[in-house]
Amino acid sequence: MPIESVSTEQLIDAIQSAGTEASELMAGTHAAREQAITTSRQIIRFSANSIRATHRAEYDQARDLIAEAAALRARLEEQRDAHPAVYYGGYVEDALKEFVEAHATLAFAEGSRLPTMDELDVGAAVYMNGLAEAIGELRRIVLDLLRGDDFTRCETLLGIMDEIYAALVTLDYPDGVTRGLRRTTDVMRGVLERTRGDVTVALRQRRLEQQLAQLNEKLP
Repeated sequence: MPIESVSTEQLIDAIQSAGTEASELMAGTHAAREQAITTSRQIIRFSANSIRATHRAEYDQARDLIAEAAALRARLEEQRDAHPAVYYGGYVEDALKEFVEAHATLAFAEGSRLPTMDELDVGAAVYMNGLAEAIGELRRIVLDLLRGDDFTRCETLLGIMDEIYAALVTLDYPDGVTRGLRRTTDVMRGVLERTRGDVTVALRQRRLEQQLAQLNEKLP
């Protein structure tokens, strides 16, 4: 194939055109990035507030806050095809992880259905990281229930924590695939074991109190 000869002026024109085009494209990417960062922060805030409402057993408010986060999330979807580098830059996935965590915490707390990753339209890594983080929220719920002597519910939630952890440890893939899930799983193992210890101590103390009460009833 013959080489096409061009003049110096044509080369300069090509360079200038490339610079102009690159500037326009980068300006668009920059604007999309700034918008994505702002929107992601808002999603995180609404999701965190939803989790707080769930801990107060204000489930309707928690759902309303999740709906606010979902509306913001719809804005980000518009950028997925136009600016994939922005969408998959990290901060959007962090926001979606919090979004999943809010859904999961609400579902576990009130005993409602857990949305699937398809329903939430998130990837496997985002979904499982969100579930992993929910273990920490479940620990807080369990401790609150222990203070109210609701041991049956505590054991139920501890079983859910066990199931989440069991699913997490099967995902033995590189961090580039799981988005750091292995590290989170290691942290949540400690959270799970501490919670198991707290529940076990509380149950033993309850049995001891019951035995003492029975003994007192038998004494003259």
